[in-house]
Amino acid sequence: MSDILQALQKRILVLDGAMGTMLQRYNFSEEDFRGERFKDYPTSLKGNNDLLSLTQPQAIADIHKLYFEAGADIVETNTFSGTTIAMADYDMEGLVYELNYESAKIAKQVANQFTKANPNKPRFVAGSIGPTNKTASMSPNVNKPEYRAITFDELRIAYKLQVEALIDGGVDVLLVETIFDTLNAKAALFAIEEVKEERQIDIPIMVSGTITDASGRTLSGQTVEAFLISISHIPLLSVGFNCALGAEQLKPYLQRLSHETEFYTSAHPNAGLPNAFGEYDQSAKQMQTLIEDYLKDGLINIIGGCCGTNPEHIKAIADVAQNYQPRQIKEFA
Repeated sequence: MSDILQALQKRILVLDGAMGTMLQRYNFSEEDFRGERFKDYPTSLKGNNDLLSLTQPQAIADIHKLYFEAGADIVETNTFSGTTIAMADYDMEGLVYELNYESAKIAKQVANQFTKANPNKPRFVAGSIGPTNKTASMSPNVNKPEYRAITFDELRIAYKLQVEALIDGGVDVLLVETIFDTLNAKAALFAIEEVKEERQIDIPIMVSGTITDASGRTLSGQTVEAFLISISHIPLLSVGFNCALGAEQLKPYLQRLSHETEFYTSAHPNAGLPNAFGEYDQSAKQMQTLIEDYLKDGLINIIGGCCGTNPEHIKAIADVAQNYQPRQIKEFA
């Protein structure tokens, strides 16, 4: 049995908060993103947060450290856009393996330090696998509804490279997250299964979808139940939701999910909804109160934060999570 599975059976695990929110505090310039190695690179690199694992590795390590200090059990690698598909925006497809490998290594080194200091509270690294910036289910062109910007096979190949690098870098679990198109996620899951089979290994998989608005559907139109059915053919460690909504708006969908699945459940909502300037105003205390409602109702096994959250939010969540028992898995006939 994996260590993370053992930990899940004992307590609610806390996931970290947003990487982007923390990186914004550094106010990195174009030169900072480039570092010495990429100073003459022909394209603009500012905004390529994944690249900072190579050019500003200490900042990435420090952010992981702050989240662990706040009480996180799991941190995510800085690899949300770590596919050849997303990296094409910066002409950096050739760096994908290195970006994922180094990001995993940085996170794992920090996790090991914390586990060594307190063996009774092992810390874990989740390899973050984002949705890419293309969708396999829908056309980006309203005038050509039959058009697709990407194929299932192209996604599978891209995800496979990312998965191999994350595993080589030492992640404990793979997190396919912020899923707005389940077909993309199925390509990622297919790639993971391929790697598991080829390497004769078993690595836990977390899946986290995104309910995009009050209709309670993903961007590609699936309800909670449809999303769950689409991915439940693979043995998952957990299934949950993140991003798009705050903790309050997400709760009814988590309730439905929790009642329908035999997997562990996760949530990492935003710090409320964005204001007119696209910023998140929800305080750590406000978020803690909303998250406590999840815990009282026994809805989740893994809880963290997405957009707008920082170590203060995670500390508030961790402080309250330790007072509750994890959601009990029910056996389905």
